[in-house]
Amino acid sequence: MNRFYVTWIPLALLCLFAVTSGGAERKVQELKVYGEYDAMGFLKPVPVNVSGFSGEADSVLKFDLLFMGVQHVSMDEARFLITGSNGSRVEGHVTDKATKKHLFGKAYAGVSTRAQVHAFADDVAMLLTQTKGIAQTKIAFKVETGRAQSEVYLADYDGHGAQSVTRDGSIVAGPCWLPGRAGLLYASYKLGNPHIFSHVLSTGARAAVARHPGGNYSPAISPDGTRVAMILSKSGSPDLYVANIDGSGLKQLTSTREAESCPCWSPDGRTICYSSRERGATLLYTISASGGSARHLPTTGAPSPTEPDWSPDGKWIAFTSQASTFQICFVRAEGGPAYPLVEGEDPSWAPNSRALMFCAGPDHSKHLSLLDVPTKQVKHVARISESNSQPSWAK
Repeated sequence: MNRFYVTWIPLALLCLFAVTSGGAERKVQELKVYGEYDAMGFLKPVPVNVSGFSGEADSVLKFDLLFMGVQHVSMDEARFLITGSNGSRVEGHVTDKATKKHLFGKAYAGVSTRAQVHAFADDVAMLLTQTKGIAQTKIAFKVETGRAQSEVYLADYDGHGAQSVTRDGSIVAGPCWLPGRAGLLYASYKLGNPHIFSHVLSTGARAAVARHPGGNYSPAISPDGTRVAMILSKSGSPDLYVANIDGSGLKQLTSTREAESCPCWSPDGRTICYSSRERGATLLYTISASGGSARHLPTTGAPSPTEPDWSPDGKWIAFTSQASTFQICFVRAEGGPAYPLVEGEDPSWAPNSRALMFCAGPDHSKHLSLLDVPTKQVKHVARISESNSQPSWAK
């Protein structure tokens, strides 16, 4: 059964929300928001009609809104009207179609039309869904740059503005973000065996976090940025370890004959989910970050689950199911029936716990795509070089 909510947003809160850097004209009214949830608990897309924008501004705005639960529809179907212009600057307005109340208005300044539209889209998402927007977020990912060569790149969430972080001329893997987007951790084969490095984005400074004998890979940073989970094979079989963010205080969490892989953290930092072949078949497990017994996490209907990623709201775990093809699925955090979404691999949740970034395509020709989970709508993002994979969305 569908569920409905009615929420009053105080005028003072909306006024505070509306005042952001670079803003000029703005107007906010007290807003009574009506929304409808689907059977999975996701907000159904808020129907809006977008008009007045042209060219890049129009396409970027509609693209942004789609992955934040706001969808452009015909005038007859719309509940809210989004109007504006994009001359020397972007100006946007939101109006309640039924009451004709002007709910929000603002002019934006910024380095580019695209950046201004991203800022407006985030404001619209916050206004209409009460969830912080994702249009100004960043992703890190792996780019194949040559034969047995890859580098870490950063880009806007839609793939634009990409720039290389590493220039190692070797193989990199598994980039993940420090909180606040200050830096990254990733594995690199630059020194021979795979080692885990930290990388400060403002200075380019790098430091080894894990250089143990054997392989050091799959770093996953805790939500508070103080610890790192990782896979080390220094004792023979690849096992799950946790350490302080600089690599000190190393603690082994698993000790199995089979390989563990792909750790991720629960949003409260207490639990780690990972993939293991401890029972023969590949399965997902959870374990306390402080140690203890592992618990099998059921993914009924989705065989060979791997590459888990925990949604920031704590409700879901997305993963790759390895059957006849690679498929993105998700399951409730406590386990249970798995819900298939789309063919692909390497899922990474957006900060809004609604959209997923993933990669798809044949080896050496992979591309990154965005998925709106409740509607299953997919859009490709801008590609760099021949193959892009292993996305990590900055939270």
